[in-house]
Amino acid sequence: MRIHIATDHAGLEFSTQLQHHLAAAGHEVVDHGPIEYDPLDDYPAFCIRAAKAVVRDQTAGIEALGVVFGGSGNGEQIAANKVVGVRAALAWSIATAELAREHNDANVIAIGARQHTFEEAATFIDRFIATPFSGEERHARRIAQLAAYEEDGALAPDPRATAGQPDVLAADDSSFDPEAG
Repeated sequence: MRIHIATDHAGLEFSTQLQHHLAAAGHEVVDHGPIEYDPLDDYPAFCIRAAKAVVRDQTAGIEALGVVFGGSGNGEQIAANKVVGVRAALAWSIATAELAREHNDANVIAIGARQHTFEEAATFIDRFIATPFSGEERHARRIAQLAAYEEDGALAPDPRATAGQPDVLAADDSSFDPEAG
């Protein structure tokens, strides 16, 4: 499988270890992170490039996933999720890594490199890669709702909306004025 990885300075050492680990497991590793340590570099461009590459490969029928990591993994997950078609999940345990794939068909895992030992994080990543999407209808339905929102902003009807109190987001939400309520 092709694995796209990205980090910033906070995960540079982790990146080197991870590349060796994944290659030893037979994966093709594509590094989108920095080539040298710079304590002032920024993770968004690195992570977005990796996320875009995952979507590009998957669209072309290439089996691919992504791994983004930094100090906490939070910002890296947010950056990756800005790419249409990416479902990035922050994993902090084997269970969260497995459920991200099994229930959410996540195609990118985010890891806090400063939150775990390399061995722990590698275990999460290995489980993420090895776990298939369950394909269960309820999970597929939810993923389709996310894809529809990405495509055209469509949301399922608000069950609380009534004729007297319509769903304020059902219409074009770009006209919604939070100051007006």
